[in-house]
Formats: sequence, C-alpha cells, structure tokens
Amino acid sequence: MHIILGFLTTAITVLYLLDRMGIDIGGLNPFAWARRRRFRERYEGDPIYAVEDTMEIAALLIAGMARIDGDMTAEQKEAIERAFMSTFSLTDKDAHQLLLASTHLLGAPQIIHTQLEGLLKRTADTFTRSQADSILDLVGELYAEPLSEDQRALRSTIREKLRIGEGPNTEWSR
Repeated sequence: MHIILGFLTTAITVLYLLDRMGIDIGGLNPFAWARRRRFRERYEGDPIYAVEDTMEIAALLIAGMARIDGDMTAEQKEAIERAFMSTFSLTDKDAHQLLLASTHLLGAPQIIHTQLEGLLKRTADTFTRSQADSILDLVGELYAEPLSEDQRALRSTIREKLRIGEGPNTEWSR
C-alpha cells in the first residue's frame, strides 16, 4: 500500500511542477478534444449544412437551380418570390428575405451542385411526401425546358434524393 501511495504522490508532484513551469496537460483530456473538434467543425464548416428547416432547404434548392448557371435575372427572382409566396404562404417581404438568405448561403456556381447534394443527403428524410412533391412541382414549374446540363443534373439529383414513400401529408409551416 505504501508503494501505491508513493507513486500517487510522485505523480501529483510531477503534475504540480509541470503546471508551475507553464506546461498545460489539459490538452490530453479526450473530452476537451471532442468538444474542440465539434466546435471547429461547426465554425469552419459550410453554413449551408446547418440549415434544418424544410422550407429553407426547399428555398435553397429552388434558388440553387437558378444560380447554378450564374447570377439570377430579375425575372427569375420575381418568379421565385411569387412561387415562395404561393407555395409557402409567405408575405412579399418574407419571400424576398427567404430568397436573399438562400442566395447568400449558396456558394459559387461551380460548387452549388455539390453543396445541395450534400445537404439533401443529410436532410432528405426530414421531408414529408407532400413537401417533396411540392418541391418537385416547383422545380418543374419554374424551370421548364430548355435546361442547361448543370440544371438537368441538379434536377435529377433532387428527384433522386427526394423519393419519399408514403407518409403523413403535412403542409409547409413556419
């Protein structure tokens, strides 16, 4: 027993002396590592992946279809805002703010497809059947042929990821 007490006393003395010398051994704590890693991933990560509201995700998909070929025209913005007002039951101001927030979160046109595909992988199961159908209807309504190659690829990705089975019918709500 006296040997164990000797080892414990030595270990505590060494830790105390390391602390007095300015050497921090708190970095060896695995709980602190996990906490720092989660914070770093959240801080350095793409903010588009923090979106969890289905209405905001739908707005990102619709705005992404328009922005994938470059900047949106005034006509596209107006059509998207009208679609947001009718589909999501938003006011003109709320629809405009939703479009602004969506375009702000989207990156450069070269990475929009990758961003939205990653977002759909994470959140496709949060959509109800009626919400998925609504998004697909909006995409079909707003983006009729002729579509660019990038728009076709994004539309097929949206259709593929939003294949929802039978589920509860729920409308959009904020």
